[in-house]
Amino acid sequence: MSGTIKYEMMIVLNEEFNDNELKTWSFNFAKGLQSLNASEISVISRGKRDFAYSIKNRKKGNFIQINFLSLPKYIENFCNRLKLDTNVIRYLILNKQNTQ
Repeated sequence: MSGTIKYEMMIVLNEEFNDNELKTWSFNFAKGLQSLNASEISVISRGKRDFAYSIKNRKKGNFIQINFLSLPKYIENFCNRLKLDTNVIRYLILNKQNTQ
């Protein structure tokens, strides 16, 4: 697909998730990315980690890394899905095309 850019997304989820719930959430989010024409999606669990400071009155979170290819016009849709999800504490999307 021409015009696609490689992205890396880091998502911090509530610490209350167990492994099965984390896999289910990640799988469903990856399916959502795929429905918005993202491709080459890879999901990596980075585990539960302590925060350096409290975020939304939480001290720990589950970190998920998702790498994918997408057209830039769909990134706002991905952000909106994350903003509406109450399980998401923080997220960051990086354009990896310009960093290599």
